Amino acid sequence: MASNAKDPRCIAMAEALVPLLRRSSPENAGGFGGSCQVNLGDEEAVRLGGVELIRAAMRKAARQLDGKAETIGWIGTRFGTMVAVRDTREVPEEHRPVVDAAMYERMSAAVTRVSSESGDVPVQRGSVTLMTQEFRAAVAETKA
Repeated sequence: MASNAKDPRCIAMAEALVPLLRRSSPENAGGFGGSCQVNLGDEEAVRLGGVELIRAAMRKAARQLDGKAETIGWIGTRFGTMVAVRDTREVPEEHRPVVDAAMYERMSAAVTRVSSESGDVPVQRGSVTLMTQEFRAAVAETKA
């Protein structure tokens, strides 16, 4: 399989993703513990170059932040196309309490959203909905 890393679309998308990945790291965590997930319509993902190109851009952006990343991507899920990246580096002891607390907060928020009887759960920092909106805006700017 050919590498997408040198594809101009991948390079432009990676540049757009760098600030999103930087913001996904918990505050005061030294850049560790970040993750980003976007849910796109299947046709939208294909227009952007497909799942593999988006995953390659996420890996490239993580490397630009000195990260070691794991990516996943599926097309045709009940949410459309889902693509995610997470920082897999060992978190230094001085940043571990902040990263662990942020992970607990994200998991608690996810449980609350899933178990909430009301469909009106506010969009919060680090939510998939917000990350998807930011991703779309960043990618649109690269095409402008």
